[in-house]
Amino acid sequence: METKQNQHRLLIIAGILLGMGFAGFFDGIMLHQILQWHHMLTSVQPTTNIGNFEVNTFWDGLFNASTYAMTIAGLVLLWRAGLRGDFVGKSKTFGGALLVGAGAFNVIEGIINHHILGIHHVKSGPNELAWDIGFLILGALLVVVGGILWRDGGREIAPTEIKS
Repeated sequence: METKQNQHRLLIIAGILLGMGFAGFFDGIMLHQILQWHHMLTSVQPTTNIGNFEVNTFWDGLFNASTYAMTIAGLVLLWRAGLRGDFVGKSKTFGGALLVGAGAFNVIEGIINHHILGIHHVKSGPNELAWDIGFLILGALLVVVGGILWRDGGREIAPTEIKS
């Protein structure tokens, strides 16, 4: 017999993957394409000529493909959780998992790409460290708020559990 924790595992993993995918799409669409603050390799291949721009565009495409894969995986797991009835009465759990996933994506991507590899920064220039730290803080806040919702979701009562 499954424990209550394991019973909603698919829903939680789906939420985390979807949150990561959504955060990646936001990053790719807003920061790479619309605002054009950076591309995947801006710090090592500045987009000052067509060749470097093509390299960055290719790596942006791989980045987008990975966020697409996370989103598809999250949707598949959400579908499976729905078939099992896992999400009934668990909106806080799912919402919390979405925020944890989005925040975790920002923290992981920020630490690896901005600080360890240094392949790009949120916004290059005189205040790039402040932008990078702000990005990490935003990610950490999303994880904390998501964790609170996720924890509170454990107290939600599914409609089938309500006794009249």
